[in-house]
Amino acid sequence: MLEKLKKMKERYNELGERLSDAEVISDQKLFRELAKEHSSLGEIVGVYDEYRAALDSCAECRELISDSDDADMRELAHEELRASEAKASELEEKLKIMLLPRDPNDDRNVIIEIRAGIGGDEAALFGAVLFRMYSRYAERHGFKLEVIDMNDTEIGGVKEAVFQINGKAAYSRMKFESGVHRVQRVPETESQGRIHTSAATVAVLPEAEDVDVVIDPNDIRVDTYRSSGAGGQHVNKTSSAIRITHIPTGIVVQSQDERSQIQNREKAMRVLKSRLFDLYSTRAHEAEAASRRAMVGTGDRSAKIRTYNFPQSRVTDHRIGLTLYKLEAFIDGDMDEMIDALILDERMKLLHNEE
Repeated sequence: MLEKLKKMKERYNELGERLSDAEVISDQKLFRELAKEHSSLGEIVGVYDEYRAALDSCAECRELISDSDDADMRELAHEELRASEAKASELEEKLKIMLLPRDPNDDRNVIIEIRAGIGGDEAALFGAVLFRMYSRYAERHGFKLEVIDMNDTEIGGVKEAVFQINGKAAYSRMKFESGVHRVQRVPETESQGRIHTSAATVAVLPEAEDVDVVIDPNDIRVDTYRSSGAGGQHVNKTSSAIRITHIPTGIVVQSQDERSQIQNREKAMRVLKSRLFDLYSTRAHEAEAASRRAMVGTGDRSAKIRTYNFPQSRVTDHRIGLTLYKLEAFIDGDMDEMIDALILDERMKLLHNEE
């Protein structure tokens, strides 16, 4: 491990020097590539430097204990040694986790699809809660959210929402949201005060790049129609909404959020490429995907991953057994505690498998 970390630091320093080279600066494509690699190495090199400092401190304390004739000085050195050893051990475990193979899709933007499930109007209202939750989370992290398709209801619910979140490592933060989200609360229309349970499904896809998926124009059928919102709101008098069917797989995507047919087509193609990328990746790496599903939950839309209980103001993630009693803050986008716990759980399971 230390040899690998030493080489990573050497590479980090080499990149730092190259990034100040005039020839590299003039080649913007190369500069961006090297800057990205330099940035990705920065965090682990920083932890490695802390680890080396802790090991040096341990060595100095042992030397002082061995050489000093002063009993008080030796006692102080023993105390500092215990603290340095504890810190070195903690940093070593952190480095092991950081050295684990990363999901190659982690740095990508993400496309999220929300669909109301069982529960009728209440499920659609919950779909709107989830859409707002992810919108607020994106705002908190400086991510950009772009709506691709939205099918809302007259009472403010969302039957279906497809949107993209763009930002640094957006997929790494959002990928654990795939699955069934269940809500327990008293609907406003419930006169007896009974708690109802409804659900919505969430699908999370890494955005596909052009080099990932090539679509044969003969494999798709494009239909146009007039877009409209709930109750006839935002009715577009021209047929600007786009529906694309990928004939070989039967995948259907649509976009109606833009008034331009060209813009809607571009958005729909983005979703289609991401769905195909996800499909092809799963087929190509079925064994790996099965292993990953076993570690972090299936991501299957039939798998209940989380429950939002409004009467008790709690949110529970069933994959890791974590319950937070701050539902209001959570659905306002304060999701990091849960997401960090899911990431740590995945890494610890990966580390166990590596060992």
